[in-house]
Amino acid sequence: MTVSRVLNGHPNIRESTRKKVMDAIDELNYTRSSIARALATNRSRRIGAIVDDADQFGPSSTLRAIEEAARERGYAVSVFSSGDSDDGRIEAGVTDLVTQGIDGLCVIAPRASSLDVLRPHAAGLPTLVVKEQPDAGMHTVSVDQRAGATAAVRHLIELGHRSILHVAGPDDWFDAKARAEAWRTCLAEDGLPVSEPMTGDWSSNSGYEIGRALQLEGATAVFVANDQMALGVIHGLTERGIRVPEDVSVVGFDDVPDARHYRPPLTTVRQDFVALGRLVIAELLAAVEGEEVTQRGLIDPELILRASTAPPRTERISSAMTGR
Repeated sequence: MTVSRVLNGHPNIRESTRKKVMDAIDELNYTRSSIARALATNRSRRIGAIVDDADQFGPSSTLRAIEEAARERGYAVSVFSSGDSDDGRIEAGVTDLVTQGIDGLCVIAPRASSLDVLRPHAAGLPTLVVKEQPDAGMHTVSVDQRAGATAAVRHLIELGHRSILHVAGPDDWFDAKARAEAWRTCLAEDGLPVSEPMTGDWSSNSGYEIGRALQLEGATAVFVANDQMALGVIHGLTERGIRVPEDVSVVGFDDVPDARHYRPPLTTVRQDFVALGRLVIAELLAAVEGEEVTQRGLIDPELILRASTAPPRTERISSAMTGR
């Protein structure tokens, strides 16, 4: 009992006793038996994670942060990745994780279709979904996607841009939908024109094709739903002789590690994945322990200003002429 209390950080242990126990642990090279602990507590200290499209930057970064936060709390993470919406594959993933005796389930599910398939199979298990929108019967945690997109579009409006296009992510992704909705709302609130966005698949190749074909028709700025597509858009525009930011400003989303090395360095929205991972684990473990859990947790994003945005060309000329 004394050893257990020392290992679990119990406060009512004399320092001299704690030192004796720790010295004995070092001498014997003792490690805790996870099997014995699971039998004693009826807990595996393991959570499951279903990751949709794990090769994408957002889901992969979220997973890494969750694994690190879980380790800090003494939990292991079993992961099942799904690259498509095949019903049988997702069902098999949930079954596999539950068979491992997980204490709770974290779902990094950027696509609505995948979550719909998974939902009935997670019934009765403490479950948290990493997405911005609230979800009946599940806890949700996310970076505030709408706040991030709003900050990006407001930045362009404040620079003087009055025609702002959007390159959206895939229609079925929660984050893509939230960013597009925030873009529309910002423009509508300021009485600015809203055109139909072009849709990519998150890749720089899709952004490049869009940049090559994008009909500006007087637009002076583009809000792109992620940094990889923004890189492609810049490449495509540049090949057409359209300069960034001299002719068109471009804003991305995510702040991938290479964003500051784009040419020009990319103005973007940074997501704090470390904070996200810690919040996911804190909320999920609270649910596992039967404690009170917030139904919806949001983390504030940060707008990172770099050289890919500037006032529209006509406004810069006007400012120079008036000396402002």
